[in-house]
This record gives sequence, C-alpha cells and structure tokens, in this order.
Amino acid sequence: MKLDINGRQHEVDVPDDMPLLWVLRDVIGLTGTKFGCGMAQCGACTVHVDGQAIRSCVTPASTLTGKKIATIESLGIDGSHPIQRAWIEEDVVQCGYCQSGQIMSALALLTVNAEPNDADIDAAMAGNICRCGTYQRIRSAVHRAAKLSKESSNEA
Repeated sequence: MKLDINGRQHEVDVPDDMPLLWVLRDVIGLTGTKFGCGMAQCGACTVHVDGQAIRSCVTPASTLTGKKIATIESLGIDGSHPIQRAWIEEDVVQCGYCQSGQIMSALALLTVNAEPNDADIDAAMAGNICRCGTYQRIRSAVHRAAKLSKESSNEA
C-alpha cells in the first residue's frame, strides 16, 4: 500500500490490519509517535490524518491510502514551529513521553480554533494523558502557541 506521510510517499508491504503506529515506528522509522496504551485511551500515539487528530494505535494503515498523514516529525527539527516554541517557552516537558501526542492534539485544536479559551483547550486535550501532570503548562503553551501563530501570520 502507498501512504502519504509528512508529504512523502511511502510504499509499505504490511498486513491490512497493522495499526498505523507500527507502520510509522517499525516500518518507516518515524519514532516520534509513541505507544502508550494500545487502546486509543491515552493520546500518546496521536497523529493527523487529513488535518484531523486520530489515534494511530487503533487505526489500520490500510484505511489511510489516499489520505495525508502528518506526524510530530512534520513540524521540523529546528524548533521554529510556533507550537514547538510555545512548548519550550512554557517549559512544558517533564518526562516528555506523551508530548508528541499532546502537541499533535493541540495543533489540531489550533487549526480549527485560532483563539481557544481554557474550556476549549481542556475539551480538546481531554483525551491526552500526561502522567507527570503538566496540564497547566500544556494549557499555557496552547495559549502561547495561539499568540505566536497569530504573530507569525501577521508578519507574513
């Protein structure tokens, strides 16, 4: 099957029922997306499919041909994306394990709501578990990312 991942075409020979998470990590080598629970409950495996946040641990890769898949790696490695900058400026990360899923869920929110309030953020992030309890810093980072994104678009 052919998958469009982070703007690149990947042809993979995997079973139809193989979850996208394992295609990303074990076949393609993109290890930023994490395995947490395997039941779509914790959010560590969150990626975007056609702009929507999904749980890759329960999504068969075969259902995604012809769709655009974006992982945490799509944001770049230089840390210049507004959401990456916000996460750094708010010192969100403690252990960091859940953060790729947190960031991808936050980015999905900001794509549809450029100025979310606390309730919007809490609702959008409710499916992401952070065992370290950095929820307040995550909320602050989402607010900061919204502000940084607005500033970036005003400069363009």
